[in-house]
Amino acid sequence: MKVFAGAAAYAAARSAGDAPLAVAIGNFDGVHLGHRALLDEARARAARRGGASAVLTFTPHPARLFAPAKAPALIMSLERRLELCAEAGIDVAIVEAFTPAFAAIEAEAFVRRVLGQDLAARDVVVGYDFSFGRGRRGDVALLSALGAELGIGVAVIPPVTVDGVPCSSTRIRELCAAGEVRRAAALLGRPVEIVGRVVRGAARGKALGFPTANLAPEGELSPKLGIYAARARLLDGPDASATHRAALSIGRNPTFTGEDGAAPVTVEAYLLDFDGDIYDRRLRLEVVDRLRDEQRFASVDALVRQIDADVARVRELLS
Repeated sequence: MKVFAGAAAYAAARSAGDAPLAVAIGNFDGVHLGHRALLDEARARAARRGGASAVLTFTPHPARLFAPAKAPALIMSLERRLELCAEAGIDVAIVEAFTPAFAAIEAEAFVRRVLGQDLAARDVVVGYDFSFGRGRRGDVALLSALGAELGIGVAVIPPVTVDGVPCSSTRIRELCAAGEVRRAAALLGRPVEIVGRVVRGAARGKALGFPTANLAPEGELSPKLGIYAARARLLDGPDASATHRAALSIGRNPTFTGEDGAAPVTVEAYLLDFDGDIYDRRLRLEVVDRLRDEQRFASVDALVRQIDADVARVRELLS
């Protein structure tokens, strides 16, 4: 997938013979099943015209500009978003810097200049609640009217639901906050992920007989504190893509740090049936199911017995 730093950069690189674009527009945080419906439609329209499919996405999230204190925790990094869009078969990504100047573009100018002139889009695909332009004054009705005038096909994708629940980034964040990772995965179309580099920790797990990979998360969203069953996937090194079952702890280690909530949250994964040095390597944790709340134990022996039970449960769930 070719990536361009904004519509102007794409326009500067574009030549008269380039294939016409079918552009899906959105933040695509999570690249959930609702987003996939937009990507699928863009690919289908591109195929019908013999063109290329594209996404127009934004960084940072618009909420970071308008209401930074209320901005949501991102489900995934921009790099992961683009990776998943590429895996979905998208040919081109235009990553627009969402600056005050860009936010001030009037709705009509956005369609005429950005979509029509810079991107030379032949088709545009948006969600049913899409809004755009200064003050978010543009809506799907205006986009459709301007598209008809400019010869741009416009597809508006209705809500996508799973078991009656709308697929939305907001709902996925809410489910993660409640620890309901299975329900979040149903909306995502894949497990909730935590990605980061393995760093050195306090080595308590090793002393207990359960050496853990301590992760420095790259993303902002993390499930509710607790113990989970997960799959760990190495992302670099000679055995990249190897996967291992893992017992995952997201919490403050209250048995050792107390219950006052002052200790920092750590992400630690015990990889079952694995013995190797993965310090400083990148790891993706696919969080499959929640086992229990984090708790403080009266003794280290009691903690070890519970970890044994947790590991057995992981084996059962991920067999």
